[in-house]
Amino acid sequence: MATEVTTKEYRLLIGGQFVPAASGETFPTYNPATNEVIAHVPKAGREDVNRAVAAARKAFDEGPWGKMTPMERAKRMRRVAEILRERLEEIARLETLNCGKIIIESRADVAASANCFDYYANLTGHMWGETIPMNGPLFDYTVREPYGVCGQIIPWNFPLLMAAWKVAPALAAGNTIVLKPASATPLTALVLGEICQEADIPDGVVNILTGPGVEVGAAIAEHPDVDKIAFTGETETGREILRLSAGTIKKVSLELGGKSPNIVFPDADLEEAVNGSLFAIFTNAGQRCTARTRLFLHESIHDQFLSDFIAKAGKIRVGDPLEDATQMGPVISKRQCERVLSFIERARSEGANLALGGKRPDDEVLQKGNFIEPTIFTQVQNDMTIAQQEVFGPVLSVIPFRDESEVVEMANNTIYGLAATIWTNDLKRAHRLASRIRAGNVSINFPTVNPPEAPFGGFKQSGIGRELSRHALDLYTQVKNVVVNLADERFDWYGKWPVGQK
Repeated sequence: MATEVTTKEYRLLIGGQFVPAASGETFPTYNPATNEVIAHVPKAGREDVNRAVAAARKAFDEGPWGKMTPMERAKRMRRVAEILRERLEEIARLETLNCGKIIIESRADVAASANCFDYYANLTGHMWGETIPMNGPLFDYTVREPYGVCGQIIPWNFPLLMAAWKVAPALAAGNTIVLKPASATPLTALVLGEICQEADIPDGVVNILTGPGVEVGAAIAEHPDVDKIAFTGETETGREILRLSAGTIKKVSLELGGKSPNIVFPDADLEEAVNGSLFAIFTNAGQRCTARTRLFLHESIHDQFLSDFIAKAGKIRVGDPLEDATQMGPVISKRQCERVLSFIERARSEGANLALGGKRPDDEVLQKGNFIEPTIFTQVQNDMTIAQQEVFGPVLSVIPFRDESEVVEMANNTIYGLAATIWTNDLKRAHRLASRIRAGNVSINFPTVNPPEAPFGGFKQSGIGRELSRHALDLYTQVKNVVVNLADERFDWYGKWPVGQK
């Protein structure tokens, strides 16, 4: 497995210019499959945040973006989508090199990112207000207006796609952006910045800063000229984002962690449920906030289902993520690999039965990277650490259940509420459980999917707000009310007026 080193010199994007960090410092980014350095990127600091926010502020207050017609904005956004498709193979390869996901998934992510820009380009002219009937001679209406400068902080598991999910609706609504990609996976976000420039997005509308979250992310969240924060990541960091944003009462949207249930009833198509459940946990090496990490099996089909599931999981091809035949790549870093392995050891110490995997592959080549075998625990109690905390790796907890009431109680017994899957051919049961499970996204007889047309977000500590669909435009616009006096009479404060005043 050879490491490819990029010779490109990466720069920050600030005010339409590609520049080094003010300090001149850089930091390395790695290939998770080999743990070798593939590039160096600028290490931004607070001075760079100040410059980027100032550029975004000027672009919003004085620049052409907010003055453009929706059609003009849409044209540029569609050009972003076109360039993403033109460069799909190149960008997918870079994504795989930087985050370790298999190349097939990276190609799908680039295509989905392009679709996201197209989808929101189509919605630029569809942010409607409303007229409100008034009890008197007044005409009242609302309009939706952009917030202004949006700070956007994205994770390392879907670097390009998460950038698209945030940048596209923010642009459609007329905002300007300061985007901070994860330190581990900055490369495709920087490429997206180049594409935005090539697509004639005006200078300062999209600014991209690479650097440590504790400094750059915090500075963006605290900055008084940032009007709105959007963050995707783990729940503890989301709490910190809320705290940092409180000083200036910023509008905040959060997409956080999950411990999603995957529930299989006896009347389901068990072969389809096995295949779908494998996808639901082991895609992207389990590094998905929506990964169905708790598999609830009805006791009557528990042994049969588990036998088939383990047999197929044991055949998952773990290896070089750049090979088309590979089905699962590495986790993101040595640190994450050690973290996942520590969860595995804790599960064993708490009494869970290790039915498959639980270690790094024996292959000497794979030992150089951050690979972990697909791992399955049985005899798991729902209150065990492995069933309650987000592992973010290829680790599954299998839990039997007797009836609907029991499985709903266990499914909801978590601080999270992001997603869930139900496998059943009983139509009434499917809808009944969908209404009882406290999760923002429920799929029935389908593992997990997030098309741009469907809203995405969680209940409880899985987040605030909904990304994707038309709902995402609510995250990037605010409502203004306008009232017009249509009365023939002059307004008289002390006289009789035909409508009550507050």
